[in-house]
Amino acid sequence: MAEIIPYRSTPIFDQDTLPAALRRRHDTKEGVWGVIRVLEGELRLTILDPASEGVLTPDKPGLVLPKQPHFVTATGPMKMQVDFYDQPPF
Repeated sequence: MAEIIPYRSTPIFDQDTLPAALRRRHDTKEGVWGVIRVLEGELRLTILDPASEGVLTPDKPGLVLPKQPHFVTATGPMKMQVDFYDQPPF
C-alpha cells in the first residue's frame, strides 16, 4: 500500500509565532484532514464538534476531520506543524 503523504504543510510554529487564526475557532475545508504534529513540548487541541479536548505531544499527534471546528492553545514552550491531506491520513 502506498504511503499517504500531505499535499501541504504549514511552517513550524512555536509558542510565540503560533498564528492567532489557529488560536481561535476555525475549520478545515471540505475534503481536508489536518494532522497537528507537535515537534517539541505540548499543545492543547480543543475540538468543538463533537466536543473534546486533549494534549498533543511528539508521540500523540492530533487529527482534525474535514469541516471540524477546533482551535489550539500553547500551554508552554513548544514547536508544531500542521500537515494537510486530501484523504484520511491513518
